[in-house]
Amino acid sequence: MSNFYKSGKKIVAIGRNYQAHAAELKNAVPKEPFLFLKPTTSYIQDGGLVEIPKGVVVHHEVELGVVIGKTARDVSSANAMDHVAGYALAIDMTARNVQDHVKAKGLPWSTAKGFDSFNPVSGFIPKDLIKDPHNLKLALSINGVTKQDGVTSDMIFQIPRLIEFCSSVMTLEEGDLLITGTPSGVGPITASDTIIATLHTPEGKELAKIQVGVIDRVGGYEFKGL
Repeated sequence: MSNFYKSGKKIVAIGRNYQAHAAELKNAVPKEPFLFLKPTTSYIQDGGLVEIPKGVVVHHEVELGVVIGKTARDVSSANAMDHVAGYALAIDMTARNVQDHVKAKGLPWSTAKGFDSFNPVSGFIPKDLIKDPHNLKLALSINGVTKQDGVTSDMIFQIPRLIEFCSSVMTLEEGDLLITGTPSGVGPITASDTIIATLHTPEGKELAKIQVGVIDRVGGYEFKGL
């Protein structure tokens, strides 16, 4: 599964799965998981560059990713972890001003989440290297300043429930990535920033690290707020 980001067909993202993050964006805490999709063309790997489209305010959201190991359709929470091959560290980049604009009009978020380079991802972490995925530390810094520092134990809906819910809506397939929500502290990035995201055990062992740069995108989409 080392090349899951090449073989997977979709990125399934969970919104508002940390209460403090929902609060900082003034969003209601959901009563059940809700999801949105990101294209696999949004993947970049460690050392890559996040591109900021013209007129767009991009926010970082560090997340634990779950790599699906075998087909999951209508699975129960009790059996959900049998469908997990391993994990990855991810950053869900969000065009925040685009998202706010379309939300106000009751329109979908796909543009705000789907730009090329909007899903930096680490290498694959085998399942047996993580004893408890709900007891990990997520952190993100920009230019050496910590912006996000959270723990996966704060998830509102844990991974088995997320897999149960998502697989009741759509079939999860081998290589798909389920990103599980972000802790508080999200904020803007700008061209020339250096972003570092890390995933650690409670004891401080580093499980994954992503370092990416940021540039302004030349050409393509331009947000005009119309």
